[in-house]
Amino acid sequence: MTLRRRTLAALAACTTALTLPLTALGPAQATPAAPPPRTGFETSGGARWTTLDEEQRFLAAVDRGSDRATLTTIGTTRQGRPLRLVRVTASPAAPTTVLLVCSQHGDEPSGREACLTTVRDLAHARDAHTRDFLARTTVLVVPTANPDGRAADTRHNADDIDVNRDHIALRTAEARALTRVLRDHRPHVVVDLHEYGSTPPYYAKDLLSLWPRNPNTATAVHDEAHTLSERYVRPTAARAGFSTGVYGIWTDPVTGEPIRQVAGDGQERILRNTTGVKHSVGLLVETRVEPLTPPGGDDPAPDNRRRVDSQLAALEGAFAHVTQRRARIAAATATARVAGYADRGPVLLGGADNDPPEPSEVLADPPCAYRLDAAQYAEWGDELALHGIRSVPDGDGRLVPLRQSLRALVPLLLDARAAYHVTAARPVPRCP
Repeated sequence: MTLRRRTLAALAACTTALTLPLTALGPAQATPAAPPPRTGFETSGGARWTTLDEEQRFLAAVDRGSDRATLTTIGTTRQGRPLRLVRVTASPAAPTTVLLVCSQHGDEPSGREACLTTVRDLAHARDAHTRDFLARTTVLVVPTANPDGRAADTRHNADDIDVNRDHIALRTAEARALTRVLRDHRPHVVVDLHEYGSTPPYYAKDLLSLWPRNPNTATAVHDEAHTLSERYVRPTAARAGFSTGVYGIWTDPVTGEPIRQVAGDGQERILRNTTGVKHSVGLLVETRVEPLTPPGGDDPAPDNRRRVDSQLAALEGAFAHVTQRRARIAAATATARVAGYADRGPVLLGGADNDPPEPSEVLADPPCAYRLDAAQYAEWGDELALHGIRSVPDGDGRLVPLRQSLRALVPLLLDARAAYHVTAARPVPRCP
């Protein structure tokens, strides 16, 4: 399969076809004065991955060459590398925001390549469909969410921490930067691009996807994320010729029936689940690293292109979902974001949508608030603020009420019984 570049947003006026190749603009359309930049992956035909220096030059060229694209730095890694955010839109008042997070694991490069070319293609496209899409959509992209890990070709960052297991404690600069983006931009849809190691014949699909399983995800947000996976991303990838499945589930190679779950639980510290708790329609996408058949020679390019192409197909499906279900997405996320102010119902400290929590994991009657003493607040106040958690002064400490938008996140951070709590705050049964 040759390397395909897709106009992901060109589906804005299309309700039946979910794929459209991103080809040259055609002789009847205007041509940019200078050709759009290309990645190192593209110039090598897929033989190697784009270097960090090439990425820097590429993004700077996109920023210079398009009035739709804005490049900013949202943090710095331990080794001094910038964490970059690209914003692509045709309107500052676009009602829908989509966030793409690429290569949280530094040894999973194919999603990063898909994100880089997607930024360029959206920023430079001239067709009416893409213009209309970007008039109503802001696309945020973190092309390399773990630059130190990418430089070393390692899963973890320079602190030897898995960034995708740090979205509660926020020990890493990388997770803190992503958390600020979630807090400040409140994206409606978040797509997190990864790669996985296969286990033939039970777990060897070209592309896997999974929605937030954390049981505190609002029902409408959960259902919209499930729809994104099962009605858009997987069907779009299948039409492009890729086999698909649900991440974490082994299936019988003959019947296709699920036989074992090996990953994909509901722990809140993983970005896929954090997005659900924070009321975004989140999706994890994983493309298979290994070829199913031995390569015909020493050329890695064909299989590298297969990996990137499957990620592009997933993004195409995600953009189609935004195009066709924009109102439903907005309603689901808006309702979830205000529900916490009613301060009702249990909070679940464990479990998943396919694994009911144990009785000990259910806060059937949650406290009104949690109290942090002065030392606890001095240590964890910055993290609460990064998450967007509201607190109020209470003597020499702080009171963190549950009556707020991120209601379920408060016990997950502060209750001693929560698996990944950052500190054991004192429950306050009744508020003054």
